[in-house]
Amino acid sequence: MDDELNVTYISLNGIVEVNKYRYVYFLIIFTVYILIIFSNSTIVYFIIIHRNLHEPMYIFIAALLINSILYSTNIYPKLLTDLLSEKQIISYSACVFQFFVYYSVGCSEFLLLSAMAYDRYVSICKPLQYPTIMRKTTVSILLLLAWIVPVLHNVVTAKLTAEAKLCNFTLNGIFCNNSIYQLQCVRSRFITIYGVVNLLDLAILPMLFIIFTYTKIFIISYRSCREVRKKAVETCLPHLLVLITFSCFSVYDISIARVESNFPKTARLIMTLQTIVYSSLFNPLIYGLKMKEISKHFRRLFCSAKLI
Repeated sequence: MDDELNVTYISLNGIVEVNKYRYVYFLIIFTVYILIIFSNSTIVYFIIIHRNLHEPMYIFIAALLINSILYSTNIYPKLLTDLLSEKQIISYSACVFQFFVYYSVGCSEFLLLSAMAYDRYVSICKPLQYPTIMRKTTVSILLLLAWIVPVLHNVVTAKLTAEAKLCNFTLNGIFCNNSIYQLQCVRSRFITIYGVVNLLDLAILPMLFIIFTYTKIFIISYRSCREVRKKAVETCLPHLLVLITFSCFSVYDISIARVESNFPKTARLIMTLQTIVYSSLFNPLIYGLKMKEISKHFRRLFCSAKLI
């Protein structure tokens, strides 16, 4: 505790042998961050400038990739700074803010994937009604809900966490996620119950909705002609890959606070790095390679670069 400024600092103790490998870590993580920003921004740029991509499906993809940029920017700059610093510390208020942004963006991902699943459901199962249902107003409302609802949910958790009394000032991680609860002297019952409500509202219910819509899509596709099945595979497979990847790492993140004390430091570092790399880096690769219209613009970009 800094009595003069009344600022509480938290030590981040998640990087293995940081003094020995700091420059190796820095080079790898900096390269990954640049790739994340470039790949996600490029696809968002394609979607903005090309009118044939101004459709609900691509708008939701752009929103998802903007989320990846926000998610990464919340973590990587601070992590890169820590790697070059003698002490890996963060003020508790900044830690709570990072925690708040991390889970707001993460929960938004589930809601955006739900919106994308609904869009595909209407497109494949109710094609004649698609223009009427998926209007610009509908898309705007779904986007606003996907971003605002997680913020409203998580601001309560962040406020209660910021006011909690701390008995531990060392965080066994490389950034502030739900392991922040282990800093508290006593974790309130209200935070625990509210966390379960958040998990239900922002993760489990969207997951069940996605499973329901894709089940309906696959049933309709199976009964339909080959062209419909092909369309379903081309547009739904990338979303499913993103959902499965993100869900697997979300399960790890949710459980880390419970098993962290028994989890080897090196294994924890590797798993944590995977959670902040895979989704943000592989989402644009999945959509860039699997979505025909986006991959077409990528090929044109690389052909132009070769000519130059």
